[in-house]
Amino acid sequence: MRDAIEAGTILIERGTLIPDFWLPQGGSYSSDWTSLGKLDRSRLEASIHNAGWTFFYLAGEIRATVLGFDEQEMVRKAVKRLITDVKTRHLNCLEITRVAMSSFLGLPYTTVAGHARHIQEGLVLSLATALPDRAGTPTAARSRSGSQWSEIKKEPLFGEEAVAAWEDEGGAAGHFGGRLAAQAKVD
Repeated sequence: MRDAIEAGTILIERGTLIPDFWLPQGGSYSSDWTSLGKLDRSRLEASIHNAGWTFFYLAGEIRATVLGFDEQEMVRKAVKRLITDVKTRHLNCLEITRVAMSSFLGLPYTTVAGHARHIQEGLVLSLATALPDRAGTPTAARSRSGSQWSEIKKEPLFGEEAVAAWEDEGGAAGHFGGRLAAQAKVD
């Protein structure tokens, strides 16, 4: 399995909507994910882009470290942790960037690092369609023709108590040298 997972390997969640022309050739990695292997990423991104789809790249490396003696099992567990992280973000792809074996005081460990990716139609990352609303109903279950933005409940970022506490600690006068507070008194 260590040969199957290496830097450059791309994993995609089964059931992910993909452009009609692009049928990934890969092996089953788990019951829910397919390994596309090590691909020419720039060519893959260009073909997805030419179809009007986007292959999003999320900044910030994610990584998992696993202790143990069986290299294949350590890599499998580390990748499973990364997949869990990607799924909690409601994304559908994972690109492995590093697989490193090492040891500390004679105890071997493996670190697998990668980046969360997402394939979807359009240019705007729409994670809101997969997130549940406050009632627990996924927004994807609602009609996509209606405006999803009108369904978002707007609440103030800070409550009145937080603003009052901030003002008691110096508030605008403390942070802006009194200019904002003085201007407010003049107006």
